[in-house]
Amino acid sequence: MTQSTGLDLNLLVALDVLLEEESVQGAARRLHLSEPAMSRTLGRIRKALGDPVLVRAGRRMVPTPHALAVRAEVSAVVERARALFTPGRDTDLREVTRTFTILGHDAIAAMYGAALFARAAREAPGIRLRFLSESHVDAPFLRQGTVDLEVGVIDSVAPEVHVETVHQDRMLGVVRAGHPLLKGELTPERFAGAAGHLIVSRRGRQRGPIDDALASLGLERRVVGSVGTYPASLFVLRETDLIGLFSQWGRPLADALGLVTFEIPLPLPAVDIGFAWHPRHDADPAHAWLRGCVRELMLQGSGVL
Repeated sequence: MTQSTGLDLNLLVALDVLLEEESVQGAARRLHLSEPAMSRTLGRIRKALGDPVLVRAGRRMVPTPHALAVRAEVSAVVERARALFTPGRDTDLREVTRTFTILGHDAIAAMYGAALFARAAREAPGIRLRFLSESHVDAPFLRQGTVDLEVGVIDSVAPEVHVETVHQDRMLGVVRAGHPLLKGELTPERFAGAAGHLIVSRRGRQRGPIDDALASLGLERRVVGSVGTYPASLFVLRETDLIGLFSQWGRPLADALGLVTFEIPLPLPAVDIGFAWHPRHDADPAHAWLRGCVRELMLQGSGVL
């Protein structure tokens, strides 16, 4: 399709794929073109934008600053065009070719990744899933279009973001098998002072709700440090006497490593678990399929299903 200026709007589709693949070869494969044809298309895009778009960095290609700045908008325009010309009622998921980016802490991929990949292979083999870990900085990833779905504890307050809470979770203590803390009555005093504590924080924080609950009782624990993800903490806990935390829904990960979870002897607030997305995806059948898959897996993990 073209417009009166002569600009081929199909270049937007090619640009979207090029920026996603960051490779002429990969984009050619996705668009079923030869590499020379894809290179010529990249040349036309460069001329239209007045920017190199992709530049060589060692053995790979990386987007220019301008390409990074327009990537989200390009993706959004292409997505809206697909939705316009592909009515939802006629969408065959087996014919959809898309890449969905899911943001969440590493336990999300560890818990749900295998099931999601298997379901995509059965129901929508053209859909690829890309899991991204939470960053130590906050950014409007959903609004920018760099992320399609955020999963876990959603703390976004952006008014345009849709949030669905699937279930409430609670934190459990976790230690290695045979840990001295597991013997005898577990009191707040023993929990606080039996051993050092390991915190999970993507920002490197050394304090959390546990510390507030202990402080209300005049107690303080000894925090030895923090790691960025829950799966990483489990491997540390397995080899030490440190005390850690893990969500109840993630308990199978701790069980798989031979760790032991226990009830924390403190009044702690419940944690809302769910997912968030930008309203631009509301009428997108493929995105609705993804939301449905994640919702079902989270309900199963919580014991509701």
